[in-house]
Amino acid sequence: MSLKIVPFLTSDQQKFDAVRQIRETVFIIEQEVEETDEFDEFEAISTHYLMTFNHQPIGTARWRVIGEKVKLERFAVLKEFRGNQHGEALLKAVIEDAEKLGKPLYLHAQLKAIPFYARQGFEKVGEQFSECDIEHFKMVKN
Repeated sequence: MSLKIVPFLTSDQQKFDAVRQIRETVFIIEQEVEETDEFDEFEAISTHYLMTFNHQPIGTARWRVIGEKVKLERFAVLKEFRGNQHGEALLKAVIEDAEKLGKPLYLHAQLKAIPFYARQGFEKVGEQFSECDIEHFKMVKN
């Protein structure tokens, strides 16, 4: 059994197609996010991650630089692979790479995902807000 997490850019069309399928399943179908909100103009400037289990695409995330900070976003793991620490492995890999930039890390966490991010050192800041009709908190890595 083999879990693999690979960073890539959108120029790798095969990997991005796999990521797109995961995000469509998790965000557009499960969470009813509009496709125009899910796939945005930041795809090409983001570093993407594809997580596979036994060569099957099961998860994804991305990060991008915004000014003096790095925003982690689009964390998604297919439902049948949740709850077994694959998501945690993905988050750790993304954090490890993004921290190499030497900039503060932050993300917008859905309410149900706050404990997941908190276990890796993220803390809530500010007020609760809605993004794509889903409640979130901004979280920063300390």
